[in-house]
Amino acid sequence: MTKRPQRHADRSRSVTQLSIGEYLIRRLGDYSLRHVFGVPGDYVLGFYAMLQQSPLELVNCTREDCAGYAADAYARINGIGALCVTYGVGGLSVVNSTAGAWAEKSPVVVISGAPGLSERSERPLLHHCVREWSTQFEVFEKVTAACAEITDPDTAFREIDRVLDVCFRQKRPVYIELPRDMVDVVPDSIRPYSAPPRVSDPAALAEAVREAVERIEQAKAPVIIAGVELQRYGLQADAIALAEAAGIAVASTLLGKSVVSEIHPLYIGLYEGGMGRREVTEFVESSDCRILLGTILTDIDLGIFTANLDPRRTIHATSEDLRISHHHFQGVLLEDFIRELALAKPKAARRVLPPGPATVAGTYELRADAPLTISRLIHRLDGGIEDGTIVIADVGDSLFASSELVIRGQTEYVSPAYYTSMGFGVPATLGARCARPESKIITLVGDGAFQMTGMELSTLVGRRLSATIIILDNGGYGTERVILDGPFNDINPWRYEKLPEVLGGGTGYEARTEGDFDRALTAAMADTSGISVIRAHLARDDFSTTVRRLGESLSKKLRD
Repeated sequence: MTKRPQRHADRSRSVTQLSIGEYLIRRLGDYSLRHVFGVPGDYVLGFYAMLQQSPLELVNCTREDCAGYAADAYARINGIGALCVTYGVGGLSVVNSTAGAWAEKSPVVVISGAPGLSERSERPLLHHCVREWSTQFEVFEKVTAACAEITDPDTAFREIDRVLDVCFRQKRPVYIELPRDMVDVVPDSIRPYSAPPRVSDPAALAEAVREAVERIEQAKAPVIIAGVELQRYGLQADAIALAEAAGIAVASTLLGKSVVSEIHPLYIGLYEGGMGRREVTEFVESSDCRILLGTILTDIDLGIFTANLDPRRTIHATSEDLRISHHHFQGVLLEDFIRELALAKPKAARRVLPPGPATVAGTYELRADAPLTISRLIHRLDGGIEDGTIVIADVGDSLFASSELVIRGQTEYVSPAYYTSMGFGVPATLGARCARPESKIITLVGDGAFQMTGMELSTLVGRRLSATIIILDNGGYGTERVILDGPFNDINPWRYEKLPEVLGGGTGYEARTEGDFDRALTAAMADTSGISVIRAHLARDDFSTTVRRLGESLSKKLRD
């Protein structure tokens, strides 16, 4: 990791002495943010120079959308992330990655430079602009939880505080537009921001807990389904405390994979409707009391709506809503509900649990000369994941096959499992490495997704960061082949294993057999000097069981 530059503004300086740019930097640091990802451009160069001299570390990326993915992954691990880009060509390039952060509740601060207010008076045709000055702002209003255009020095600090508070509380992306002639302005007066109180309605909370306890204790077969919000709000331990106090089995969604250690005795596996393991699906759907905690109900998590979850038998608690059967409770925080329910220690009926994922996986026995397949690759990889490893999965079979990995202890699993934007994996590796420099990182990415954003490897090489990147090379968009095959799913093959040589750092490997992959993975996991790129050759028609089921469901919808 590069050494942090000297501080630009001493923390002892009064807020009234700070410029708008300095104040924004200080407030980002107050939220434990250490890195800012981005691409420089003239409308943001003044703020960029200020960032460069601040305690925050600037991480320049190869493209703006890559900076967005990196900031997203950083936020999922660190608790908040940030990126900084120029106006128009920069800002509009990160709309897609910001939309993904919105869809999957990742708290990312998007900072965009903008033409100076003094430049706009006679409506000149300034570069990077499209339609109105407000066009970019209006676009981001659709994909963020809060927006602020910093145009008034007197309200600038308050607006910055408001937007950052929304980002932290709602775990959603926010947008700050900073005209370049406002960066160095020191406000004459400051209007403070008061954050709204974050407390539960005591009466509503008590009633919700009483009804939940009653339903759990009356049920013959309760089950908890753990969702991604448990990770976003740091509630994993609280959910496990509830499960252990009541003796209730726990499944998780694909988006929520790794929120619960998958070797916990109460953990039974992923619930994916008709796409998942039959015994887990039957266990969950036979339940007469499903307790969904922090679960975002998406088509992917529900097996393209093959899931069967009767709302009359459901307790569904999220950061935005609490519903018990058809009863809605307003003003109850997710964390208060889970903690109070755990303290109530409901007595749940005991059930015989299906075998956990570690038992189902079994023991891997190397077949050195056998052609490599996706299922065997995942099985081998499973045995090489140590506690604390971060697994990053791009979309397609990188995601669905890796759902079979057993996440142990504090291992993290990061993937765009709902928004499913191809190209997330490699830039996310950069974000994760900056957020957690002490952890090993394994990234799975298909060749199609890699060709979109894979050159972000250059940033990893330039910063001398290590990671193991496994490229699943089947010559194209494999998941789409299962849905509807055609030459449009084929891509030009690259010599991926040669990329470290081209980029000037790291090691490349080529694996066609199980023996090749075993040797490559062993060497890569032991190498902390730089990136390791493993090109894993797979047959064109080699897919995981989950992808085949997904493809069949989507193919049927397409035909219908």
